[in-house]
Amino acid sequence: MKGRLLNFMLRHVKKMVPAYDLPQAVPLLKALAVGYTRPVTPFRLTHHDIAFLQYTGGTTGVAKGAMLTHRNIIANLLQAKAWSEGQLSGEIETVLTPLPLYHIYLLTVNALIFMGLGGRNILIANPRDMKRVMMIIRHEKFTGMTAVNTLYNAFLENEEFCKRDFSNLKFAMAGGMATQRSVAERFKAVTGKPIIEGYGLTECSPIVSMNPVDISNLRDFEGSIGLPAPSTQVRFRKDDGSWADIGEAGELCVKGPQVMKGYWNRPDETAKVIDDEGWLATGDIGVMDSRGFVRLIDRKKDMILVSGFNVYPNEIEDVIAAHPDVREVAAIGVPDEAQGERVKVFVVKRNPSLTAEQVIAHCRKNLTGYKIPKVVEFRDELPQTNVGKILRRALRDEELAKRKSA
Repeated sequence: MKGRLLNFMLRHVKKMVPAYDLPQAVPLLKALAVGYTRPVTPFRLTHHDIAFLQYTGGTTGVAKGAMLTHRNIIANLLQAKAWSEGQLSGEIETVLTPLPLYHIYLLTVNALIFMGLGGRNILIANPRDMKRVMMIIRHEKFTGMTAVNTLYNAFLENEEFCKRDFSNLKFAMAGGMATQRSVAERFKAVTGKPIIEGYGLTECSPIVSMNPVDISNLRDFEGSIGLPAPSTQVRFRKDDGSWADIGEAGELCVKGPQVMKGYWNRPDETAKVIDDEGWLATGDIGVMDSRGFVRLIDRKKDMILVSGFNVYPNEIEDVIAAHPDVREVAAIGVPDEAQGERVKVFVVKRNPSLTAEQVIAHCRKNLTGYKIPKVVEFRDELPQTNVGKILRRALRDEELAKRKSA
C-alpha cells in the first residue's frame, strides 16, 4: 500500500514522472513472476562479464549505456577501500545521501562502498524538495554526506540546515560537477568541515581521483579533484594529439581496471573515446601540478571561443557565484558575428535588487576583458538534472532556438 501511495503521489500529484513509451519493456513484477516458475540454472560468471549497463547522464548529448563489468566494479570498490583505509573504515555510522539511487555516484560510492564499510545511508528521493529533505533529516545525526555543488549550495541557503549541530560530521564529499570556491568556503564556515572533492564518470565506475581525507582537513580549498586512485593512470592530451607536461592543460585521459568495456551496441561511440592502448578520453580539460594533484578546468564541449581565445564557463561561474547577491549561475557561449562567440550568463538572484550592471562590474574586477559576460539574463531557476547538475546544453539549445525563430 505504501508503494502504491508513493507512486500515485509522484505520478499524479507532483507530476514527477514524465510521459514515456517503452513497448518492449517487461514490468519488474511480471519478470519476477516468470522467474519464480523456472528452475535455477547455474551460470559461471567471469570478471569480464557485464555486471550492468549504467547510462550516462546525457548532459552534453544522447545518453549511452556504459558496459561495466564485474571487474570494473570490484576494482573501483577496492580502490576506494585502499584510499580510505584507516580514515573512514569503522568510523562511518550514517551518511546523508541526497542523490537518486540510479546514479553511478550514489550506486558505487554510497550503496556499495559505504554499505561495505558498515555505513547506513539516509536516501533522499527528491533532494530538490528542500522542505521535505529538512523534515526527513530533522531528527537524524549523520556523520558523513555526499552531494554535488548545487545541492551543497541549496543546503547553505536553508536556515534550518545552517543552524544544525555539526559536531558529529566527519566528512563531506563532492563530485559530479565542479565545486565552487564560494560554496566550499561557506560550507566550511557553517559546518567546520571542508568539502572533499573527487572526480569520476560513468565510464569509470565512476572513481578516477580523490582528495585524501586527512590532507583535505589540513588545507584550504584549492579546487583540486585530488590524486589518481590506486592502479589508475592519467594523462592529458593536447589539441595536437601530443601528451601535455606537468602544468600544461589538455583533455584528461584515464587508463585503469575501472574503465568500462565500451558502450552497449555503440562500437562507433566506443571508438571515439577509447584508443587502441586503452586510454579513455573523458571530454574534460584539466591539468596536473608538480605534486600530482589534478585540477579540472571545464568540459571540452562547453568551452567558449571568443575572438580566438579559449574561455571556460567554470571560471566565469566561480567568479559570479562569489557575489553575495547571486544564488546560482550558468555561463554559455552564444554566436556572435564579430567575435565568433560571446559569453552569456544566466543568474538566479539571492537579492532581488541585483542588476545586470552590478554582475558585469563584479566580473570586471576579477576577469580578463574577453571573459567578461556581454549578456546577463536573470531566471527564477536554472535547468538541472535529477542529480542537480546545471544543464548548460539546455540553455544553449534555447538560445539557438531563439535565433532560428528570429
